[in-house]
Amino acid sequence: MRLVRHIAAASAFAMIAGAAGAESNVRFWYHFDNADNPIDDLVAKFEATNPDISIEAENIPWNSYYDQLYTSIVGGNAPDTAMVKLFAQPRLIELGALAPIDDMLAEWDDANNLQEGLLDLVKGGDGNQYYMPVQYVALYLYYRPDMFAELGLQVPTTCDEFHDVAKSLTRDTDGDGQIDVYGFGFRGAKGGHDHWATFTLGAEGVSLTEGLTSDAGVAGTQFVADLFQKDGVFPPSAPNDGFQEIIGAFKSGRTAMTIHHIGSANGMVEALGDNVSAAPVPACGGGQWTAFGDESTAVLSGAEDKEAAFKWIAFLSSEGNNTLFNQATGQLPVVKADAANWTLHPKRFVDATINSLEAAQLLPASPATSDFVNTVWPTNMQRVLIGEITAEEMNANIELLFTE
Repeated sequence: MRLVRHIAAASAFAMIAGAAGAESNVRFWYHFDNADNPIDDLVAKFEATNPDISIEAENIPWNSYYDQLYTSIVGGNAPDTAMVKLFAQPRLIELGALAPIDDMLAEWDDANNLQEGLLDLVKGGDGNQYYMPVQYVALYLYYRPDMFAELGLQVPTTCDEFHDVAKSLTRDTDGDGQIDVYGFGFRGAKGGHDHWATFTLGAEGVSLTEGLTSDAGVAGTQFVADLFQKDGVFPPSAPNDGFQEIIGAFKSGRTAMTIHHIGSANGMVEALGDNVSAAPVPACGGGQWTAFGDESTAVLSGAEDKEAAFKWIAFLSSEGNNTLFNQATGQLPVVKADAANWTLHPKRFVDATINSLEAAQLLPASPATSDFVNTVWPTNMQRVLIGEITAEEMNANIELLFTE
């Protein structure tokens, strides 16, 4: 943990520069895994143009980040601004810990420079804007262009196309009578709910809180089950495969497609070179769904000078500054111009992420979501894949969790 104190400011906010009191102090909590991170440089840059604001930036260990944040709020010693994820927003709103930033956003000239749709994705359930996007990922389809070219296949854009392509890619390539390449690496263990959701939650009227037991909802889960049980396009290990297994299988050539985000891109390229690319996930059931991974900043309600606090978080989401911030995290900048000039990942993966934003969705802001992710989904999905329960039973169990 390090504490750095600097005088800082941002010229992009000249219109509200006078609103911040002289020598305003803004306490900022963040979490970076690496001690060698860019916050010192960002604060120094901020201070060069606004010497009336002091920033205290404290790196809080991730494994205790939210415990410390909630404790500080209850104890009346919360920071003025903090990095936050969407799963925490309902509880923070319930605690009255967040300050709405709608009015300040309306006065911020750089708001239109953010990627389209990001502000809407992170908006509070009560309609207020509490979060400023600072980095993000969206899941997409990884595929092997060499295998596609060998078989004359096109990247699938619908579930029907995905089914046919995955079957074609599942084959015995060395003639020993054993399948050695599978069409898709499915994550059946914890964390694989995003794979299942891609094939299930795109259907009209289907979400985790409604429509799961409808014909369309059940059809999505049945589609996944059939891909494994009838079509054999997942490896036999799929019911127990986690992140390491699906990524390892793709790198080794055991699978020809899988789903993850840009965080895996550089490792994929290191292993496969040009023989890996990416595209948005297929549309299924008439709609498209992919997971959005977020990180934002927020002004906390206890901040003495909320406009000074807003200046700081907006500075982090401004052109150039956002690139520097994200070079330490490996996620993508939220600023259009920064994304256009991004070099930390090959452009094809950046493009696939940006092109996936239109379909990006979030799991419900509900206490039930944690149980869904950690136990209910993996337990039921594994049982469906090995034939212990039906797709209808799985979806009914999930629906019950969210409606109890």
